[in-house]
Amino acid sequence: MNKTTKRIVLAGGPSTGKTTLLNHLLSKGYACEEEISRQVILEAQAQGIEQLFLTDPLLFSQKLLEGRFQQYKNAIAGVSDLLFYDRGMPDVTAYMDYIGAWYPHNFAKTIYNNRYDLVFLLPPWKEIHVTDNERYETYEIGTIIYEYLKKGYKQFGYKTIEVPHGTVEKRIEFILECIKNQD
Repeated sequence: MNKTTKRIVLAGGPSTGKTTLLNHLLSKGYACEEEISRQVILEAQAQGIEQLFLTDPLLFSQKLLEGRFQQYKNAIAGVSDLLFYDRGMPDVTAYMDYIGAWYPHNFAKTIYNNRYDLVFLLPPWKEIHVTDNERYETYEIGTIIYEYLKKGYKQFGYKTIEVPHGTVEKRIEFILECIKNQD
């Protein structure tokens, strides 16, 4: 990765607009790494496991951390000034903390040793919240998860920037303006 590439995470609970923002950024030519949890969920469902996170949270989290770490490593060859991620590695331990589950020390070590430059946190948004085959969390659960994400990123030394509700364009404008002001 060139020296000027900034790694930027879009984090937040379920149904906060992360993927919509990432897809919009992608359509504008920005380099983006997509969320991988749906892929892990669909692979497990193909093996007859309806909700791997609920059945085996440690295995699910290990797969997510490995996938997000691979995304992080793959970006080393990138040449973009900005690289956006749909969730970051600290999301993994925040979700484990949310359910009160143990995870190995190497989770935290991996997260501490592979840093993002900026983290944007999208707050709960009841008007856009939906559930589906892979997203089973209610709005109320999403609100609780948001608090765990805030705490989780802080635990790893990140200062998160909260993205206000608004149109996709306004939210992107806010994010890009914040990035510009960080330079």
